[in-house]
Amino acid sequence: MDLSPIPSPSAPDEQISIEEPLCAVFRRRLKADGQKYTPERARVLDAVIQINGMFEAEQLLTNLRNSGFRVSKATIYRTIKLMQDAGIVTRVLVDGDQPRFQLVYGSEPDDQIVVVDEERVISVRAPELVALRDRLAAEHGLRATGHRFQVFAVREAEPHD
Repeated sequence: MDLSPIPSPSAPDEQISIEEPLCAVFRRRLKADGQKYTPERARVLDAVIQINGMFEAEQLLTNLRNSGFRVSKATIYRTIKLMQDAGIVTRVLVDGDQPRFQLVYGSEPDDQIVVVDEERVISVRAPELVALRDRLAAEHGLRATGHRFQVFAVREAEPHD
C-alpha cells in the first residue's frame, strides 16, 4: 500500500504531519458511510495507486482484468465514486465524453492546463497556489488537504502573412 512521506519540520516548533495509508483513509470513510471495505474495493484502490497520472474507468477495468482479477464495470464505477467521496481521487475536467480521474490524496498538487482543442493536459507546478490555498483555509480555521486548479485553453491561431 502507498504510504505518504512524513515531512520533516524545518523549525523546532513546527508540527509533524503524519499521513495515513490510503487504505486506512478509505476504510474509515466507508465505515462512516455504513459500507464495507471489501477485497474488490481494496484491489481497485491498489490499481488506482499503481496508475501514474490521469485514468479512465475503462482503463482501470482493463488493467485489473489483465492482471487476472475478475471485476465488474459497476464495481469499478461505484468504487471510483466512493474514492471521490473520500477525497482520494478527483474527476479531472477535460473536454470529451469519457470522464477522467486522478489520485490526489497524499500527492503533490497536479495543477493543469487543459488544451481543449487538442484534448491534451499539461501538468504545471504552481507553488504560489499552495500558499494561497493554505492561507485561505487558515483564515477559516481549516487545514487544506489538497486543491484542484485547471486552466482551459485553446491553441492560438497562427498569424497569416
